[in-house]
Amino acid sequence: MSESEAWRGKVGAMSKEEVAEFLSGNLLCRLGCLDDDGWPYVVPVWFEYSNDGFYIIPRERSLWAKYIQKDPRVFICIDQADGLRKVMVRGKGEIIEEANVGGKWVEIATRMSVRYLGENGPNYLAPTLPEPRWLILVHPENWTTWQGIDWAKRYKTTDWR
Repeated sequence: MSESEAWRGKVGAMSKEEVAEFLSGNLLCRLGCLDDDGWPYVVPVWFEYSNDGFYIIPRERSLWAKYIQKDPRVFICIDQADGLRKVMVRGKGEIIEEANVGGKWVEIATRMSVRYLGENGPNYLAPTLPEPRWLILVHPENWTTWQGIDWAKRYKTTDWR
């Protein structure tokens, strides 16, 4: 890449290490599922990537938790506003825990609260611990990653760059 095009950043798919670093940040995940009428339903959520999947913790009354329980097909998009990096995942949502108080979700939610809110994260989480939550693990079936400002070759119809 020429110096005049350095603004594009590193272009192409991310390596496993780059994906892991990217997913360890505090970006929101947009989770898409299908509602009861078969329409796409998309919600921004916190996530934790571990155990080769994405942990999501819906509140008890989150409609989308019930949608995933009925139809586990989901799509996740995690990206930066500047468009430099993105991870998109098609997968299946596994209900690890239905809505409960004090389940496995608490440990994961505690880590998420620190990751997203810093040292005050537990101060946000603690008063809400009596509120039941689900624990869902999205198992990826297909990944797409991208970084940099450019078009992937498959989209180009001419060689303009």
